[in-house]
Amino acid sequence: MTTLSEATSPQQPDLSSPLAGGARTEYARLRVVLLLDIRKGAQQRFLDAYELLRTQVASVPGHVSDQLCQSIEDPAQWLITSEWESAGPFLSWVDSAEHREMVKPMHDCVNDTRSLRYSILRETSAAGHVGDLAPAPERAGDGRIRHAITFTVKPGSEEKVAAILAGYQSPSARVDSSTRLCRTTLFMHGNRVVRAVEVTGNLAAALRHVAQQPEVRAVEEAINPYLEEDRDLGDPEAARAFFSRASLPAVHETVNEAEPAGRVRRYALRYPVRGGSGAAAARVLARADELAAVVPGSPLVRSTVFQRDDVVVRVIDLTVPLAQDPALTTGTTDRDLAAELGRLVELPGAPGDLTTDQGRGNLLAHCEMTHITDRHSQEP
Repeated sequence: MTTLSEATSPQQPDLSSPLAGGARTEYARLRVVLLLDIRKGAQQRFLDAYELLRTQVASVPGHVSDQLCQSIEDPAQWLITSEWESAGPFLSWVDSAEHREMVKPMHDCVNDTRSLRYSILRETSAAGHVGDLAPAPERAGDGRIRHAITFTVKPGSEEKVAAILAGYQSPSARVDSSTRLCRTTLFMHGNRVVRAVEVTGNLAAALRHVAQQPEVRAVEEAINPYLEEDRDLGDPEAARAFFSRASLPAVHETVNEAEPAGRVRRYALRYPVRGGSGAAAARVLARADELAAVVPGSPLVRSTVFQRDDVVVRVIDLTVPLAQDPALTTGTTDRDLAAELGRLVELPGAPGDLTTDQGRGNLLAHCEMTHITDRHSQEP
């Protein structure tokens, strides 16, 4: 549990993904659950703040409904649930400056809060009818949750930043009895940095644990002078704003249930999508990975598509070198999906035909990210 004001702070950036396994849930309705512990004497201020927030959020595109509930056992425990058309509109809103302004009145009213997000897969009506609401099965996977943050550094500082990021010591893996930090992987593409994290258990607790480690704090301070966008991690409000903007949610994950045949390598690609095409490109890549993962003997072990606005990053685990299978690597094995992706990306020079090896090679050359470091956290 964390304070509401920490919900988007560096101690607990708002990095919870609607996905925690292999389900295709980006088209499903989303249920968001917020658990709150209200401070003694602040109940009326909380109710006033909620009423204002409820009125404002009703006009946010993609919002369907919300409810405010109070525990019948402990009057200090409250619950806010909201329903959204899908994960996309919610993630766009929760990471916005508008959202940060909306929740400010609640900051002084709560001791602790915890946010949970679920795709709605089935629903039972009062008449007993059970309906499937999502075009996807329930989650699959090994319980590892992935998320990422991304930011840009000043042009010309890339080598210095890469050296700093490659040199940090891994923090201890064990967070608590049920939460473990499994892996942190860093990539760069030009002056853009992407840090992907992988945990089991409570993602928020793991991120808070990482941010408190001295080796991680030292790295963050060391790269501060090279950031294109200034940040002050000592100022909670400024830090919340920075990490909220840096959040790169996982919008889709594909897991191949077959046992990997060979050594697994991790790669990342940052797709140069046309303006306003980020969500569409992410959907195409997600579908391509789903098709690739069910092919017998597929070298695709796992794929996670991260997307925010027009920043689209795909982290893939393969049992073959990156260049060995350009179609699989770039997400263009299916001819129709390759043609659709070709209309969504923007490559230098003449548009490439992504249904050909030449076009795929051109795409790979422009979107392959540089692998900086891949750390499996150490047990305490």
